[in-house]
Amino acid sequence: MRDPRPTPTQTFFAQQAANRRLSWLLMVSVVLLLALLGSAIGFGLTGDPIGSLAVTVGAVVLGTLLALGSYYGGDQLVLRASRARLVTAADAPQLFNVVEELTLAAGIPAPSVYLIDDTALNAFATGRDPAHASIAVTTGLLHQLDREELSGVIAHELSHVRNFDIRFALLVGVLVGSIALLADMFLRYSFFFGGGRRSRDNRGGGGGAQAIVAVLAVVLALLAPFVARIVQLSISRQREYLADASGVELTRNPVGLERALAKIATDAEVLEVANRATNHLYIVNPVKKFEARSRGLFSTHPPIVDRVNRLRALRGAPPIAGDTAGALMELG
Repeated sequence: MRDPRPTPTQTFFAQQAANRRLSWLLMVSVVLLLALLGSAIGFGLTGDPIGSLAVTVGAVVLGTLLALGSYYGGDQLVLRASRARLVTAADAPQLFNVVEELTLAAGIPAPSVYLIDDTALNAFATGRDPAHASIAVTTGLLHQLDREELSGVIAHELSHVRNFDIRFALLVGVLVGSIALLADMFLRYSFFFGGGRRSRDNRGGGGGAQAIVAVLAVVLALLAPFVARIVQLSISRQREYLADASGVELTRNPVGLERALAKIATDAEVLEVANRATNHLYIVNPVKKFEARSRGLFSTHPPIVDRVNRLRALRGAPPIAGDTAGALMELG
């Protein structure tokens, strides 16, 4: 007898592999952009390739030092800013049961669990590694999702922890921050001191090439931070796709997360504690309905309709279309 169940058009393993490959390709592009900018600035200022290396390394070191504070203490800052309160199994037994079940499936330590007293539907995970992780969910999410949907959300958030997405985001942030610092310092130097004019005047040979590279450095310094930020946001979207696919690996059930994403995206409540500094952490962008800039290239999250359709592909269901797709596209 023929199996009546639909055949998946893609596996979660295939989605995970594709997301990881693209994430690393985007990371490499940021590294190359930093190297190009540093080389152009260094050579434009000094006329010496060794000088370009020193400038690039200096920017990376400074960017790393600035990022380390957020890496080790950022999770507590985010939890406090979100007004999240630590809870126990007695406070939310079903939530703890789901977390315990999925951490066993993921093979990671159980995270600290927090509740945000807000009727809006959302959740996020934070922490630098699985041993120092926390999950926060709103009371609205806890009350309005059934167990299957809640499992999908928790699996998604645990996947961020398991995939070391906070660490990955830190590495990307260091690179993007280094590009911004390097560009800003060079532009300020060029404005106040005329860039490498003195060094060019003092060198008999290579001045023409150095002048050309200096002009190129100015152009790169103006464009590189913007391009790097776009790439950073693209990486963030890929990690969301990865967490969706990894979450299905844990639950073996794409339907729960699919329904949860649709419910969260169509929720009319405003998450009061969310802001631009924390919105990238949530499973669905909490400010998406109120800022046009949260869409497209400038979005930290993929469109909800794309996420839902990828999940539907995992169970062989046709993609949503028509009015339903249009409504979700408007929201996410």
